[in-house]
Amino acid sequence: MIAEERVLLGRITGVHGLKGEVKIITYTGEPQDIAAYGALTGANGERHFRISAIRSVKGGTIIATLHGVSDRDEAERLRGTDLYVSRTALPPPKDDDEYYHSDLIGLKAISPDGEPIGKIIAVHNFGAGDLLEVRFEGEGQPQLIPFENAHVPRIDLDARQAVVLRPVYEEQNAEET
Repeated sequence: MIAEERVLLGRITGVHGLKGEVKIITYTGEPQDIAAYGALTGANGERHFRISAIRSVKGGTIIATLHGVSDRDEAERLRGTDLYVSRTALPPPKDDDEYYHSDLIGLKAISPDGEPIGKIIAVHNFGAGDLLEVRFEGEGQPQLIPFENAHVPRIDLDARQAVVLRPVYEEQNAEET
């Protein structure tokens, strides 16, 4: 399974106890939903993980027993492992204005006139809402664009493009009046 066909659902962040349980931070709507989509894979897609028992703790973290992991040392070696699922295992978004981050990454950024202006290279959320990281043509550094209608008024997944409007920031006058 190639990376574009997979969605990151969680990361093993540590171990719990002596019997091989792992702590997983989840990126699913409900933390326990990480087990609802079948086997998970590591970043390279070669290793498969099946959650055989799960319990929630706090802050989007769960404690899980992984099939075949039976001691603390084996669990410790999994620390930092990203857990993916096939994109086809996920349900479609519920609303027309909901998107999986993986569906947005790689979209062409276009102007309202339809001219290509760049590409969406990542989606971030630092706590105040989603931000699209856009690499604009001819510019070295990408820019973060708020993922809201004022700046991304239209997305066409079939055409693999999104209309992107850069925020306009007014220069603050340094002189006091």
